[in-house]
Amino acid sequence: MPGRHFLTAAVGEVAEHFAAAGEVEAVRPEFAAGEGVPAIVAEEGARRLRAMRWGLIPMRRTDARGRPVLETIVNARSETLFAKSAFAGLGRCLVPASGWFEWTGERRRRVHWAIRSPAEPILALAAVWDRWRAPGGVAVESLATVTCAPSAEVAVMHHRMPAILPREAWAVWLGEVAGDPAALMRPLPDGVLEVRECR
Repeated sequence: MPGRHFLTAAVGEVAEHFAAAGEVEAVRPEFAAGEGVPAIVAEEGARRLRAMRWGLIPMRRTDARGRPVLETIVNARSETLFAKSAFAGLGRCLVPASGWFEWTGERRRRVHWAIRSPAEPILALAAVWDRWRAPGGVAVESLATVTCAPSAEVAVMHHRMPAILPREAWAVWLGEVAGDPAALMRPLPDGVLEVRECR
């Protein structure tokens, strides 16, 4: 599953691309699970660019004994996203990225790949998010990116890929207009993405 993304655009470019008010001062060129990542949310009639922790705190998940599950969720499968109770009531957001990394091969001979779209410098990865309040009152916003079946370019190296939304789907996913968000969960058409070995 994707666990590291990269972003080559500056924070101002990201805010302009998504028509979002910037609440993030800067973005790093790479971000990994467990770190803070930029995210686009729609609240009070406006889009906002905010920093969230990549690793959703599953407040609604319990084990067989009814105790809370504390492991964070990095990626959520699109096929079960709208059916599992762990994801009920979550907000939806977009994670801007220029692409993501995958690795193939044996441990000591792994090959590092970068996957991106040559025609689109900023991709919109579908994600779900929530706000957790610690006992001391500190609020932590966290997210999980959504994965779907891969396109042909990605399938040769991994059985999942991020659900990437085209511009015309953003408003539905963010809840700005009516529509079926589950219908948006599909891979990009074959031939859109480019896979290159990192050297």
